[in-house]
Amino acid sequence: MTRQRKIIHIDCDCFYAAIEMRDDPSLAGKPLAVGGSPDKRGVVATCNYEARAYGLHSAMAMRTAVKLCPDLTIVRPRMDVYRETSRDIHAIFRDYTDQIEPLSLDEAYLDVSDSERCGGSATRIAQEIRQRVWETLHITVSAGVAPNKFIAKIASDWRKPNGLFVVTPDEVDGFVAELPVKKLHGVGKVTAEKLARLGIRTCADLRDWSRIQLAKEFGSFGERLWGLSRGIDERPVQVDSRRQSISVENTFDQDLPDLAACQEELPSLLGELERRMTRLDTSYRPGKPFIKLKFHDFTQTTLEQAGAARDLESYRLLLGQAFQRGNKAVRLIGVGVRLVDLRGAHEQLTLF
Repeated sequence: MTRQRKIIHIDCDCFYAAIEMRDDPSLAGKPLAVGGSPDKRGVVATCNYEARAYGLHSAMAMRTAVKLCPDLTIVRPRMDVYRETSRDIHAIFRDYTDQIEPLSLDEAYLDVSDSERCGGSATRIAQEIRQRVWETLHITVSAGVAPNKFIAKIASDWRKPNGLFVVTPDEVDGFVAELPVKKLHGVGKVTAEKLARLGIRTCADLRDWSRIQLAKEFGSFGERLWGLSRGIDERPVQVDSRRQSISVENTFDQDLPDLAACQEELPSLLGELERRMTRLDTSYRPGKPFIKLKFHDFTQTTLEQAGAARDLESYRLLLGQAFQRGNKAVRLIGVGVRLVDLRGAHEQLTLF
């Protein structure tokens, strides 16, 4: 008999903004964004729910944010404070399990299948973690509890902010059947549009397709879609999984016809990349920048350069060189950075 897994996904509510409001109560109740200056092509790293009511969201250009919300208060990020708070949250996690997979400073999976805390109840563990984070750090977190990572992550978003949602094993089938396919792990805008053209909008619709049919339409990802539509996700919680790179990609609704059109898309992509970089923990150092292009005929190329800076001009040069490899319309641009694992480097120095 297969052991029943108990997975919790924890996600802090507007993490950076929550910390700023905690440390300066005068900001509470006002539209607030954490990020760069609107005069210097800054972007929104995160914003509180009052700001979201105006249509603001992460990775939006701060200049656009100010136009949508003229009374917006902008605060520069304090990464040292955010990292310290994240460490405090993880210290609470470790009281319940050592099976922790950090996704960013404000998000993590916990496998509590073997935890004896709270009588072994994953729901009570999640409740207790949420209460302790609030009482000790004065910020709120939302949690999802489920038999696997895929459903736990969706559940944590179900009652945001400051919510808890539990999907028991007996509820998985009905819960997943009603999910829109765009909620599935790995389904982006392009795949969702293709599924819609095939008349597939919910997981119930997906279940009408066989594995062979989905594989024919989507290749190896078709097998994944078949499993997810039935609530199957065997991915383990990856303890201390180390990242090789961090990147941002965008597939465009219409192909970009030339290099100039591609260059125009760089600032917004780099703004989102910088936002994601700020969420990395301190055990990584940014290394080589790289550019990925997928052309209209689905051929693609990746170009990286050691020693190059991570500024707009350096990425412009990389983009120009990558574009010349195909010299045709572009459907996808990706920008990224290879990562140096400082913890691994330290271990290697110790060994030798």
